[in-house]
Amino acid sequence: MPSFDVSSEIDWQELDNAVNQALKEATQRYDFKGVKSELKLDLKLKTLTIWCSNEDKLEALNDIFQTKAIKRGISLLSFDYQTTESAFGGSIRQVIKVQAGVSKEKGKEIIASLKESKLKVQAQMQDEQVRVTAKNRDDLQSAIAHLKEHSAQLKVPMQFGNFRE
Repeated sequence: MPSFDVSSEIDWQELDNAVNQALKEATQRYDFKGVKSELKLDLKLKTLTIWCSNEDKLEALNDIFQTKAIKRGISLLSFDYQTTESAFGGSIRQVIKVQAGVSKEKGKEIIASLKESKLKVQAQMQDEQVRVTAKNRDDLQSAIAHLKEHSAQLKVPMQFGNFRE
């Protein structure tokens, strides 16, 4: 039976490059003169921390980072923004969780979306991806089109791979 996998992978090296480029641009920009700012990527915790000494500049630093991430081919759906919190000395920080892999909750949402579409496909969770099977290739292509249409609602950056006949 034909099948494919829905996964949500991120290129960590490209993310690191985007962080470094954003920091470099922030240090060179005139409006960031005298403002201490920091972007820190933690690969183990899969988080990115944005810290800024000026509350107004946090949003600007975030915009710079998002621009660099998009240019590097990283989907903004990969980032789960947490609430901003006060840090020491009147500064402010925001933690961003990086979504790598399809979580169980998001996997259930993907499977539910496929069931609601009334397509003749079966979907199941396997580790951090969703395996979709069908009797013919046309149904799989319809499932991919359906998932691409609803990717904004599902809030998951999806890649489709591991096609089998």
